[in-house]
Amino acid sequence: MKFLIEYISTIFRTLGSLWKGMKLTGYYFFHPKEILTQEYPENRSKLVLGERFRGEVTMTHNENNEHRCTGCSACEIACPNGTIRIISKFDIDPETKKKKKAIDSFVYHLGMCTFCNLCIVSCPTDAIKMSHEFEHSSRDRKSLTKILNKPGSKLMQGVEE
Repeated sequence: MKFLIEYISTIFRTLGSLWKGMKLTGYYFFHPKEILTQEYPENRSKLVLGERFRGEVTMTHNENNEHRCTGCSACEIACPNGTIRIISKFDIDPETKKKKKAIDSFVYHLGMCTFCNLCIVSCPTDAIKMSHEFEHSSRDRKSLTKILNKPGSKLMQGVEE
């Protein structure tokens, strides 16, 4: 008998919870405060993305074609599925005559990226960031592999590992 009472009370609690949720949904249906749905792709020119939107990974460069990436490979290590590959080289510093690590190429495989943001968080020099770019459809997977450092770019002065 106790089992039957618990069963019936569970049904009434469930119906009460369902009624509470449907009442809130009905209220927002008839009294919309803010419309969040955007008519994509018709409104491409005035599309508004949230500031926390995660698009593809990009490397920032200044006007002198300098970047902040030291080649420490923290982003490569933090990436859970191997999306990032940093190919390093050693340059000889003309002042100290010592070998200095520099990046040769920063390879980013967009097709494998899960947009988890772990690479951005792990970067100690804030060299990479997430852009708001999201339209990447392509018939060729090779176009989804990108070299993020621009040709001839070098490490920004004052950024050290």
